[in-house]
Amino acid sequence: MLIRIANEDDLPQIVEIYNQAVDQGGATADLAHVSVEARRPWFRDHNPASLPIWVSETDGAISGWCSLSAYRPGRLALRHTAEISYYVHLAHRRQGVARQLIQHAIEQCPSLNISNLMTFTLDVNKPSILILEEFGFSQWGHLPDIAELDGVTCGHLILGRPVAPKVDHSKRLA
Repeated sequence: MLIRIANEDDLPQIVEIYNQAVDQGGATADLAHVSVEARRPWFRDHNPASLPIWVSETDGAISGWCSLSAYRPGRLALRHTAEISYYVHLAHRRQGVARQLIQHAIEQCPSLNISNLMTFTLDVNKPSILILEEFGFSQWGHLPDIAELDGVTCGHLILGRPVAPKVDHSKRLA
């Protein structure tokens, strides 16, 4: 498997994989498919030098993707924290794709000046929670009963972990 920076030509496959998660229910809070055109601004907001989107290729096909997004964009005190998202094509699930994408993202964080990773996941998404816990993510927050999927109410978990040594910024604040 090859992991590389995504390019805009990959966007249709990224969207296809995301829409598979929408169809699955519980893997995302979206209830309807997204379009390539609707996701184009999201894609363009990701700078490969600071907040990349990666794709994994297996036998020449995109098997999954992972992105780092700004947490509370524009609030400079939070600039060293990023949100990680990842999705795997149905045909490639349970083959280690998610684990490799998460590991890759964690390893890249120091060079991206990211100290903390966090993710927001529905509390019914047990497979994702278990994978994240394997990588040292722990519960940083829980918003109970705020989502409704097919008539079932569930919560939103905030999971996070430090990924790089803390930088002492106190001298700059004095």
